[in-house]
Amino acid sequence: MQVYDAPLRDMRFVLDELHQDDGFGGIPALEEFTPDLTSAVLEEAARFSREVLAPINRSGDEEGCHFENGVVRTPEGFKEAYKQFAEGGWTSLASDPEWGGQGLPEAVSKLVEEMSCSANLSFGLYPGLSHGATTAIEGHASEDIKRAYLPKLVSGEWAGTMCLTESHCGTDLGLLRTRAVPQDDGSYRVTGSKIFISAGEHDLTDNIIHLVLARLPDAPKGVKGISLFLVPKYLPNDDGSVGPSNGVACGAIEHKMGLKASATCQMNFDDSTGWLVGEPNKGMAAMFTMMNAERVSVGIQGLGVGEAAYQSAVWYAKDRLQGRSLSGVKNPDGPADPIIVHPDVRRMLMTMRAYNEGCRALSGWVSRALDAEKHSPDPEVKQRAADFTALMTPVVKALFTDLGHESAHLAVQCYGGHGYIRESGVEQYARDARIAMIYEGTNGIQALDLVGRKLGAHTGRYLRSFFHPVSAFIEENSGEGPMKPMIDALARAFGALQLSTATIAQRGMSDPEEAGAAASDYLRLLGLVGMAYCFARATKIAGLKLLFGTDEKAFYDAKIKTATFFFERILPQTAALFLQIKAGKKSMMALDQDAF
Repeated sequence: MQVYDAPLRDMRFVLDELHQDDGFGGIPALEEFTPDLTSAVLEEAARFSREVLAPINRSGDEEGCHFENGVVRTPEGFKEAYKQFAEGGWTSLASDPEWGGQGLPEAVSKLVEEMSCSANLSFGLYPGLSHGATTAIEGHASEDIKRAYLPKLVSGEWAGTMCLTESHCGTDLGLLRTRAVPQDDGSYRVTGSKIFISAGEHDLTDNIIHLVLARLPDAPKGVKGISLFLVPKYLPNDDGSVGPSNGVACGAIEHKMGLKASATCQMNFDDSTGWLVGEPNKGMAAMFTMMNAERVSVGIQGLGVGEAAYQSAVWYAKDRLQGRSLSGVKNPDGPADPIIVHPDVRRMLMTMRAYNEGCRALSGWVSRALDAEKHSPDPEVKQRAADFTALMTPVVKALFTDLGHESAHLAVQCYGGHGYIRESGVEQYARDARIAMIYEGTNGIQALDLVGRKLGAHTGRYLRSFFHPVSAFIEENSGEGPMKPMIDALARAFGALQLSTATIAQRGMSDPEEAGAAASDYLRLLGLVGMAYCFARATKIAGLKLLFGTDEKAFYDAKIKTATFFFERILPQTAALFLQIKAGKKSMMALDQDAF
């Protein structure tokens, strides 16, 4: 059974308590968004997710999207839900008020995203792609384009996509063949085909605005010759209404393992009119504005599915009677005890819970940095926030989706044979979660980005935005006391991270394959240390609350117990990760290619 109710208390803890002294707060532009106001927003988002989105999640998966004569119809209920979503202002939550947005902090918007992804991941992709397109247009397009397209994208009247992949090129975009020919009126004629385009065609909005990577006639080879173009499905009239078709057609939709209610399209552009976004041959820089925003959002998708999987597993573990507790009968009036009494079931549930709370805490830190990067009036804070988000974006995308996928499979395991059957609903989480590890750059590519681009950038400046606060926290809280075991464990894991960083830096200078061999292990190591830091901070806050008295003893006590489980049962992975990194590439690359 699919069970989901937004974990509002933990969300408020992350938003209002956990990161208040991280140096990214106190932003004048966001002062109006008080805890009372943001709490009301989260309450309403939770209601919408529970009452509107969750009920059509499984039915959407069962029905899927329909493709007939070039037209895509979303499953029953999706069009009505999207209308309510847009009319409720959820598409405009964190967008700039200049274009009709509400200007809420990203720290709030990401929590709302999590709710949508938990309740109905397929649905969440449609407005999620639009938000990414809005980000790229706002950052790189001309004022004319902004005025023509941003208000309708922000309002949800129109939707957006990103069109990168072609049948012969995925990660290596330098191979793309889509071309754009300049016209006398300043527009371009775009021709080519793209595949795997999420929300490329659907019936939720009147128009779809595609951001398309293409080559100009005289473009250099490789990624240095890629430009970005805005290509609408329908050309707008002068009054902003939808005009004639623009030679944009969906050739087919993919038949996928999961996310069946999200249309993944093959898109064909046939002399379609488009406009340049950004500078010629600088399309990758403009597109990465969208991709980086989407990568953080994809990480939130992993967290969202993980939370829904956890809640569904908890419901089943309390309901399913099977066997007796090893320590004695716990349900004497029944034929058996609920399976939640068994240690191995508890192991799975606690693992999922710790993953979710750790990811939510870490994403809260990153979201506050996103807000500071955008709004802080202090140049030093702005730079530090930009460094931190650059470092952590691949970690959020890769680690959160890895852990969300693991949580989904643990939920299936908790259900046993019933989890493998479609009627239970949890196998959908396992299928839906799998793609998040692949799209927006596979998790291996995220690891290469972290090790290859981020570690050495500006002589390690990005790393300092993470290392300095963690080191300072360990130093400030070392010594005797109830947190000593936790601080000592954090210090050991942080030490492993420092040694691994030095190892990769030293070996990678002479042999890039050494850095590549260590990349995925290093990303997970960095992410686990980040989660441990957040759990340690949470434990300190919870301990003080319990010491000085609170009417929420159960919440803070559970926070400490979850953190303790993380430190004792999950953080020890960092020691193994360090040994794997230290082992280097030798055994990985030793087998001759023909021997595979």
